Parts: sequence; structure tokens; C-alpha cells
Amino acid sequence: MQHAALRQVDPGWYRYLPMEMPQIKSEIIRAIEDLPDDATVEDAMERLYFLAKIERGLEQSESGETVSHAEIKARFLR
Repeated sequence: MQHAALRQVDPGWYRYLPMEMPQIKSEIIRAIEDLPDDATVEDAMERLYFLAKIERGLEQSESGETVSHAEIKARFLR
């Protein structure tokens, strides 16, 4: 699996770009450093899980694994 991250390429514009393994580690460290000083281990785990889910969603979107708005609407109206 190729890892990727959402990166700002211009003001207001973001793009899904591949990440190398050392960059992944840097992203994890940055995410933890961005937590408040009173953050718990659970807060850190929750943040990393959230970011991993975003990454996976972006990977799915890039590979065409999406569901249309109409399909989601139909699922909720059943």
C-alpha cells in the first residue's frame, strides 16, 4: 500500500501526494507535537486514528472507490 497525505500546493488548494516512509514518521511526530500539553495517550491515539482514516479515504477516492451522493441518499432513505 502506498501512503499519501493531503498537502497544500497553493493557497486554498490541496492535493493528495505520495509519502515516503520517513515522511510518515515525521507526520506522526508532528501530529503528536500539535496536541495540547495536557493531552492523554488516548487523545494521541484518537488523533492518529483520525488521520489514518482520512489518509485511507483519500486513497480510496484516488483509486475510484467512491459512492455517489445519490447512492448515499438512497441508502439513508431506505
